[in-house]
Amino acid sequence: MQIKVLGAAAGGGFPQWNCNCQGCRRARLNEPHVRPRTQASIAISADGACWTLLNASPDLPCQLRETTILHPRPAGGMRHSPLAAVVLSSGDVDCIAGLLSLRESQPLALYADTLVRGIIEDNQIFRVLNRELVPLRALPAGAATALHDAGGTPLGLTVAAFPVAGKIPLYQETSDDIRQLTSDKAVIGLSLQAGSRKMVFIPGCAAVDDELLHHIEHADVLFFDGTLWDDDEMIRAGTGRKTGARMGHMCISGAGGSMAALARVNVGRKIFIHINNTNPVLCDDSPEAAAVRAAGWEIAHDGMELKL
Repeated sequence: MQIKVLGAAAGGGFPQWNCNCQGCRRARLNEPHVRPRTQASIAISADGACWTLLNASPDLPCQLRETTILHPRPAGGMRHSPLAAVVLSSGDVDCIAGLLSLRESQPLALYADTLVRGIIEDNQIFRVLNRELVPLRALPAGAATALHDAGGTPLGLTVAAFPVAGKIPLYQETSDDIRQLTSDKAVIGLSLQAGSRKMVFIPGCAAVDDELLHHIEHADVLFFDGTLWDDDEMIRAGTGRKTGARMGHMCISGAGGSMAALARVNVGRKIFIHINNTNPVLCDDSPEAAAVRAAGWEIAHDGMELKL
């Protein structure tokens, strides 16, 4: 299994175009301890030739240009891409907007659960993806699905989708009551396997329970929601009015945070991804980044590579 992090930031990227927080200011100055990051997406392959995309961020065109392994190959003719499939974990804009940049008549398979398939089928703008070339396939919960390209060729990967605590996409909100916005069907986690190797991808999570721990256990690598360091981080920074809990994300720090909740889970590597621009862990020289590393976690960055 080969893994390439195309983007590691939350919605808006880092630095965010309209944010003047300390981290964004440092990133614009190209300080050596503060690396810019695009919006979260991962490419994964069982053979190094055909690749599957996990979420299609708005930054996908830039990510494809920057990733040599995803460039067209001469043997493929005038139109070619190593990208064979896309698997979606949510209907959030930062997970699906990049699909609109894959409309150039390139065959690829698109996998999504019932909720996200409904979003894509109901929105006319996604009709730019020719269904004869881009089949939209089901991703049932609780069962392993073998991934195939648009023509039906196996990709050597299986994916199992499982429910994760979270909320519906922002553009679907009709209330400010988080209890009315959360659903066990709004967000899914993805467990991918190639042979005996297992990677778990959970870029958005509001809470960790025993069922989630079961899905994570024994993974070779876990990519987990690292949106905020503190629950009220954006409020204190003056960049927003919502807590992490209101946005459907648990924070990293504290007794109720993800580092504590996942401290004893049996996985090979634990990596935070989907990191908001206000999160101090994006600055490698911050005390918060040091605390993450001391706890045995890594912080994802664009271009990060893993081979399992």
